[in-house]
Amino acid sequence: MSTSLTTNNPPYEVEELPGVLRLYSDGSIVRSFKPLLDVPVNDDGSIVWKEVLFDTTKNLYLRLYKPVSTLINTKLPIFYYIPGGGFCIGMGMWPNFQNDCFRLASELQAIVIAPDYRLALEHRLPAAIEDVYTAVKWLKDQAVSENPDAWLNDVADFGRVFISGDFAGTNIAHNLAVLLGAGSEKLTPVRVRGYVLMEPFFGGTILTKAEAEGSKEAQLNLEFIDKFWKLSIPVEATKDHPMVNPFGPDIPLMETLELDPILVVVGSSDLLKDRVEEYASKLKARGKKIKYIEYENKQHDFFTLDPYCEASINFMQATKKFIAENSF
Repeated sequence: MSTSLTTNNPPYEVEELPGVLRLYSDGSIVRSFKPLLDVPVNDDGSIVWKEVLFDTTKNLYLRLYKPVSTLINTKLPIFYYIPGGGFCIGMGMWPNFQNDCFRLASELQAIVIAPDYRLALEHRLPAAIEDVYTAVKWLKDQAVSENPDAWLNDVADFGRVFISGDFAGTNIAHNLAVLLGAGSEKLTPVRVRGYVLMEPFFGGTILTKAEAEGSKEAQLNLEFIDKFWKLSIPVEATKDHPMVNPFGPDIPLMETLELDPILVVVGSSDLLKDRVEEYASKLKARGKKIKYIEYENKQHDFFTLDPYCEASINFMQATKKFIAENSF
């Protein structure tokens, strides 16, 4: 804008996510791309990785991670890892996300796929869900291609795909589970076998007990959660929108939805613990195949902040078991 009004009345800040994003009255946005966690990349050479452009129109990339071990004699499962950040922040190349992918590929002995997606406020939901769905359909294209990506051609088991993520990434995973339904027939010959939801990001207009009492942890507070939703959901929507609240008033009856198995993980000190536990218990009551694990005294993001604590080690073991139990 270059009008005299703009000159005489400079833009003023109307919204802020401290340290990462500022929205001004003229609609302009200033954001920092500096990683929130200052951690070194733990690349020990056991995993190779590369970037692949999966959406040429939106210029979106995904990263492929695979073990370099020459002892591999069977095809590997495919494990999607969708980075989090409240739909407003986060980049797949941040060191903390890179480290998660290295570890998942190594310990699960899987091909890990970490897709980027467009961020709010510039791109409100359902943009992120649509982008990750495009990244999953990219895998279908590889499965039917006469010339698939060389990293997938020899070792990828397209019939054993699992979709996971962290925080907002698991919200996307949940919405994909609903979209694809049990059996993921829309992706044939790709077969999604299950979903691993780590600290899923859900909301609602009615606060849970933990949300009402306030945060007991350092990583997450209600102010940040509310701003994430305010900046990311459709303008006229509330926190009971189906993309936000899986059991809100406008959601289709869960009883009629067929879902693939779901593993849900959360720390007992996570501000969203009550909401996550409710999600798992309601799905179980409706006959869905769901396993819920709660780690005592663990805060939000414990797997990244303390990757080799007892809870993080147990999470990896539980994920390996979940993959093994749902691979056939």
